Amino acid sequence: MHILLIEPDTVLAQIYIQALENAGHSISFVREADAAIHTADRKKPDLVVLEMQLTCHSGTAFLQEFRSYADWQDIPVVLHTVIPLAKLSRFKDALQEMGVTHQLYKPHTTLRQLVSVINQYTPVST
Repeated sequence: MHILLIEPDTVLAQIYIQALENAGHSISFVREADAAIHTADRKKPDLVVLEMQLTCHSGTAFLQEFRSYADWQDIPVVLHTVIPLAKLSRFKDALQEMGVTHQLYKPHTTLRQLVSVINQYTPVST
């Protein structure tokens, strides 16, 4: 499965990339929302792992633009973020409408848990 990883912290990203590649996934890694849109356009991901705290544009802005493209409507999005889930809970309906399937809080999520959540998905057929 091809994963688009949007993570501003390059050190964390390298750790996630290693774990996901060891689980058999291919990864496109970007640090910013604009780059994520361009990367997804070059190689359509099967799943997106998104940190909501991004520079320049927020994760929400990315999701809104990402979902505006018909080809990307059904791609699952896993939030893997430093924002406490209690703060995100008030946006639960909006996040579900934007295709967020899981919300993981980084300080409480192990690499094994992240990989396990991702492994639940099968690639979207085109």
